[in-house]
Amino acid sequence: MTSMKRSASAWLLAMILPTTAMAAQPVGVRDFGAIATTTGASEHADHALRYRVVFAVTRGADAPDKVDPSLERVARFVNLLAADGVQPKPGDIVAVISGPATVIALSDKAYVARTGSKGNGNPNLPLVERLRAAGVVVSVCSQALHGMKIPAEDVTPSVRRDVAAMMTIANLQLRGYALMPD
Repeated sequence: MTSMKRSASAWLLAMILPTTAMAAQPVGVRDFGAIATTTGASEHADHALRYRVVFAVTRGADAPDKVDPSLERVARFVNLLAADGVQPKPGDIVAVISGPATVIALSDKAYVARTGSKGNGNPNLPLVERLRAAGVVVSVCSQALHGMKIPAEDVTPSVRRDVAAMMTIANLQLRGYALMPD
């Protein structure tokens, strides 16, 4: 190949690759799950692996106007993968909410009524929406809802209701998902 043909090919690739690279950029979770850049660290995300992970989200936030740290941990994991150029398939990361964290799943109106939050509603809902946009499934335990006397209609539509957190986690682990306990 002559140098002129190589230059033309390089120019053409330079014009095409930025668009292609932008389209393939992994989706992270903006504004949540901050990560620190590190140099010389080992055990980065592995492009050869399929990350199928289920998070048990069971701890509540310190205050009703705060984002739940257990849910934010899910965002941190997604951001760590994205930082290394890894994009899980939709549904490969699942956050299963139960226990004291159950209120994360409530609509704004139900959250304020339940927690007495002085804010503008459920501070977790923007995070839930961004997690969903990144392909994460967010579900809540119906047994926890029942135990806390929370009607199903109080759950925000962006959170899936499952029969029980323990059933969801067991099923996913048996299907090959790794468990991240809270």
